[in-house]
Formats: sequence, structure tokens, C-alpha cells
Amino acid sequence: MKKIQKQTVLTGAEGRLFALDTTYSKNGQPKPVVVFAHGFKGFKDWGHWGAIAEAFAEAGFVFVKFNFSHNGVTVDQPLDFVNLEAFGQNNYMKELTDLDAVVDALFEEKILATTEIDLRNVSLIGHSRSGPIVILKAAQDERISKVITWAAVHQLNYAWTDEAQIEYWREAGVNYILNGRTKQQMPLYFQLYENFKANENLLNTETALSSLNKPMLIIHGSSDPAVPISSAEQLKRWKKDAILHTIEGGNHVFGGRHPFEDKILPEHSIKLVEKSVFFVRNKKIIN
Repeated sequence: MKKIQKQTVLTGAEGRLFALDTTYSKNGQPKPVVVFAHGFKGFKDWGHWGAIAEAFAEAGFVFVKFNFSHNGVTVDQPLDFVNLEAFGQNNYMKELTDLDAVVDALFEEKILATTEIDLRNVSLIGHSRSGPIVILKAAQDERISKVITWAAVHQLNYAWTDEAQIEYWREAGVNYILNGRTKQQMPLYFQLYENFKANENLLNTETALSSLNKPMLIIHGSSDPAVPISSAEQLKRWKKDAILHTIEGGNHVFGGRHPFEDKILPEHSIKLVEKSVFFVRNKKIIN
């Protein structure tokens, strides 16, 4: 059956437009929905996320992926970080606003008609820094059925442990992060830290997990150089009934790269999709 990728533009935080696409096989039957949120310095069309979307569609799912409104790309230029000012002004509350907009649009049938989507079965997937974002959303939105994290950090303040570094950031007003792929110096304005501190209780992953009464799957690569597997283990400690699945040898993007031009997914990404699909269908997986 031919897969369809439908493009949609939504309004996110501070009125900024962002792009979303939906991959599915049209058959007039309601299908479970997976909403995917990319990570830090990421975007919806990075690497093999499109190939993963197609794999979910082939398995009978509707796969929704979107760009956060302040991730640095634009609707017209979705593959390049052309708006570094927006990137620097991003924060976690804005990302939650964007995710709210996606879920609302889904349930208001602005993305697909209910002839193709099963709104009783909507799951969220968060990669890397978006792991806590989807956990926070799932904990407070009864419309979400299940939550999955891929290579996720365990707390949103994971990078802020050095008081001297925070003070330097405060005084300078901005901290620059090198994008190893594009060689761009990407700004992070101090408002990111200030916004987190102002909403620290709301943005606490441990607190959210204590109230999350939904099935949760944690997937992490054993050889992740960016986020240690101890983050996955911490998420598991905070939600004891969550399923933790380790992909042996898996890295932070499960074998993917950008650009991705292969005809088949990497071995670790195949396992990632298989475990995620099985979990959404069955609420548990077999290791």
C-alpha cells in the first residue's frame, strides 16, 4: 500500500510557525498514532527519521513528526539552521507549547480525519532532550495513551551542574554551542536557564513520572556517547513499572546519520522500531 506524507503548518510558541508531516498508508481504517519529538540541535527531517516514519507506516501506524518552533529551522528552509536567533530564544516551556499545539491539532482533525487515525491510541516518542518533554506532556494530558523515550536525558537541567559556568553564562547573557556537523556557533541565551528556574517544579521529570499512570518504554543504546545509559536507569528508578530496553552497541541515534541515503535502516534502528511498535500494540515488550 502506498505511503503518504502529508505536510501541515501549525502556529506554535510566540506565534511562530512550524512544520509538521504525517506518514501513513491510507486505507480508510483508524490507525494508532505516534507523535515524535526531535532532540537538541535536531529537526524532523534529520538523518533517518523519515525512514523510521516510513517503517512505522508500514507497520500500520500514523507517524507524526514536527519541528519545534524555535529549533532554528524555518518552514521554508527546514533542513538548515537559518534562524539562530530563534534557536537562542528557545526554552522548555516553548517546546511544551509546541507539543500542545500538535496534540490539539491532532484531536481537532486539523492533521488527519478520524477515518485514518485512532484517537484512543496516541503515543508520544521523545528523542534525547525531548524525552522529558514528552513525559511532562503525557503526565498531564489524559488523551495520551503511552510514552516512549529514545536515548533520553533524565532531567532538563542535565547540563547545568557547574556553578561557575552558570555565573559566566549569566554575566555574558549568552553561551555558544558548536554544531559539529554545520560548524555553526549556536547561541543559547540565558533566558533558557531563567525560564527553567521559574518553572522548575513544572519541569521536574521525577515529579511527572510519579504521577504518570500510563505505560512507558525507555530505549537506550549501551554505547551512547552523548547521553549515558545511567540516564535511562534513573528514569526506570523513578517509574518502576516502566520497561527499560537496552540496545547493545547502540549509539545516540541508533546507527543513523545525516544525510541518510541508505535503502534500509541500520540494524540498531530496526530494533528500535520493532521494540517501539510492539510496545504500542501490546503495552509490553519481550527483551
